[in-house]
Amino acid sequence: MTIGKFALALLGAAMIASACTGSDREAGEFKNDWLGNEIKIDRLADPKVQGITCHIAYFDRGVWDRIGKGNWFEDPSNSSISCLKTGPVVIGKIDLDRSGEEVWDRGRSLIFKQLAVRRIYDPNSDTMMYVSFSRKPVDGSAKMSLSTVSLYDGDVTWAGRERPDPRD
Repeated sequence: MTIGKFALALLGAAMIASACTGSDREAGEFKNDWLGNEIKIDRLADPKVQGITCHIAYFDRGVWDRIGKGNWFEDPSNSSISCLKTGPVVIGKIDLDRSGEEVWDRGRSLIFKQLAVRRIYDPNSDTMMYVSFSRKPVDGSAKMSLSTVSLYDGDVTWAGRERPDPRD
């Protein structure tokens, strides 16, 4: 295969990959320049916590940007997250340790880099925290965003257990 055919094959693969990224979780998207780059907004329903909805915004490179700048198979690590109560909160069996647990991820490169969201419960403030961050096996990114949801108002049910005591 010649270099020209290889480049054309790569372009085709990138176009197919970008066309297949839609999902029923997408809440919105818009182009932010003439190169076809977009800001995408996904809706995240926490699988173990009902009544909290998060929206995560991230940058999605367009085909023309990939052609012009190279680095075909990778998107930036930037993201932003916002979460709020959208109904009565029912908390299932979640990890209560200080590192919490991952609740969402999306690939941001062909193989290694992922954009992820981790949920952590803070019993001292009775708050659920959601952190969006980029995960790579080497050279992890310091780019992150944090959103917190207060559980103080009493409209919260801990399914199958008592509310954790902050002194534990």
